[in-house]
Amino acid sequence: MRPQLLAVAALMVASCGAEHHTATDDSSAKMWEEFSGDNALRHVQQLVEYGPRPPGTPALEKSRVYIAQQLESAGWRVTRQAFEDSTPRGTVSFVNLIGTFPAGEPKPSPSFLLCSHYDTKIFDSARFVGANDGGSSNGVLLEIARVLAQRRAIAARVQLVFFDGEEAYVSFTKTDGLYGSRYFAKQLAVSNAARRFRGGIVFDMVGDRSLTVTLPPDSPAGMAQGIFEAADALKVRNHFTYATGGILDDHTPLNEIGIPTIDLIDFDYPPWHTPEDTMDKLSAESLRIVGAVALRYLGEAALR
Repeated sequence: MRPQLLAVAALMVASCGAEHHTATDDSSAKMWEEFSGDNALRHVQQLVEYGPRPPGTPALEKSRVYIAQQLESAGWRVTRQAFEDSTPRGTVSFVNLIGTFPAGEPKPSPSFLLCSHYDTKIFDSARFVGANDGGSSNGVLLEIARVLAQRRAIAARVQLVFFDGEEAYVSFTKTDGLYGSRYFAKQLAVSNAARRFRGGIVFDMVGDRSLTVTLPPDSPAGMAQGIFEAADALKVRNHFTYATGGILDDHTPLNEIGIPTIDLIDFDYPPWHTPEDTMDKLSAESLRIVGAVALRYLGEAALR
């Protein structure tokens, strides 16, 4: 992701110690209270231990395997959406991971997207492990997946997407960066499937100890209001505000094909794209806040 001037687009184990339950409770009542920041942080730690995770690397494949194993052990079905794209470094192979939850009859179609990118930016002269940028959002999404899996009917209405290739190789343009989300959105558009989705949330950089989630100013108004109301209800509204400038991120291609999507991102993060983006900058409490707000918004507004 990158900032965008107003007029210019410059811009371990599945349970993690939690008890497994049978996915039969379809009530959304207070599911946000079940989100564990400690579980989410352990997921991030595992991904960071693989090291730098740019597209096409063995470390990113290890991340894919780990994410898929966590989802499948909670009951999700995982599909690999593999594709190739041209980059400033030549043709690169990418893989998006798509999670859907099997339901009984009648089978509801997923109508809401929950997304994160799982790659890290490539640096030739620095070791960048992306604890917050490329790590934290996956910890949150995997823990949300665990919570939703306890509610079969709700989980079946959600599609999880882990995007590859969010980071630009040189600088963000229409052809560099957002590779996974651009491809995913294009496939929805050409298959006329975008209309199935009433909205989506993209998580990115959500683990900062000094948490300030900065919503893009052009966020869908109703969704932003719903997030703020959920944060108010959980008494964490002080951690959510608007960014001062536009933000180009994985929500952008989804909005462009008509799926209202909000970006939950903390861009007030000095270690962004530096080797200092390490585990000590994160907190389980920040992850818990973001996960709980997202789940409350899902249960009380988005899926109503």
